Amino acid sequence: MARVPILGDISGVLDEGLEGLEHNFVTARIEDLVKWSRARSCWPATFGLACCAIEMMATGAAHYDLARYGMEVFRASPRQADLMIVAGRVSQKMAPVLRQIYDQMMEPKWVISMGVCASSGGMFNNYAIVQGVDQVVPVDVYAPGCPPGPETLMHAILTLHDKILTGELTSRREQTGAGAGFDLADFPAPEPPAPEPEEAP
Repeated sequence: MARVPILGDISGVLDEGLEGLEHNFVTARIEDLVKWSRARSCWPATFGLACCAIEMMATGAAHYDLARYGMEVFRASPRQADLMIVAGRVSQKMAPVLRQIYDQMMEPKWVISMGVCASSGGMFNNYAIVQGVDQVVPVDVYAPGCPPGPETLMHAILTLHDKILTGELTSRREQTGAGAGFDLADFPAPEPPAPEPEEAP
């Protein structure tokens, strides 16, 4: 078996041409490399709302170790995050705040609804709780449970990774035309301040 550094096994090239090369970073499509890197570097926004947040914190601790997925850094700034894990019930007062944080995250961005309260309102079937966070932001993966354990959240994260790698999420956004949601024309440049009058000597 003929192996070449970087290219790998090239024994099938004579018979099959470029099809005979192993799949590696030289022969991969740029799109595949971008999807792979996005899936391996999701940075979650810190958004714990109730008891599910305790399980989310446990998932990031040493026993479960989210660092192996490249997402040990929970960001306090939405501009540095691309994954929102909505952990817990969302009240009507919190819904506009949640939407504002989601809008401040840069594309591409993803949402995991963690727990039955975030997914459907759970036991709080009343006027004060949003009956499903998908009424506020588009949800990509649901993690069921009350509260879901760290294993369930990690399964949801791996499911999201698969969706990112297959391009299912980006194709959905292309179909709906959803993007960052703003146009620079809507934000005119600020007027320069008026010069202060000069004092007479």
